[in-house]
Amino acid sequence: MSTITESVDVDVPVHTAYNQWTQFESFPEFMEGVEQIRQLDDRHLHWVTKVGGVQREFDATITEQHPDERVAWRSDSGPNHAGVITFHRIDDGKTRVTAQMDIDPEGFVENVADKLGVLDHRVNADMKRFKRFIEDRGQETGAWRGDVDRPGH
Repeated sequence: MSTITESVDVDVPVHTAYNQWTQFESFPEFMEGVEQIRQLDDRHLHWVTKVGGVQREFDATITEQHPDERVAWRSDSGPNHAGVITFHRIDDGKTRVTAQMDIDPEGFVENVADKLGVLDHRVNADMKRFKRFIEDRGQETGAWRGDVDRPGH
């Protein structure tokens, strides 16, 4: 299992950064290797990814979501991974977005990529592309402001 942590400061208010991140179906526009995401309901997503020429499909569950603070998830099938994206207000027009992910690469290609630091580099590049994506737009493409509490709370 590898833990990857990357942060980026974006020049938009915290609610704008958070609202855009809840638009999961837009992820292919700034995440390398993400072919498609379908939001099945408030808590469930279906992902199609392609890493090193290997296509994978898997489902993920949003385990916690609080407006302008955090979105956490875990995979239900396929590659074992979980993570949390947190949003920290720096000032009225700037937000720090931090991604922390635990990834257990599945298969030879992903293990080689992990050992070479490729996955860490990819997350860093994805965060930079998110910054350009939201700053170029200046506003979110949509929003979901609902709360999802951690199981057992």
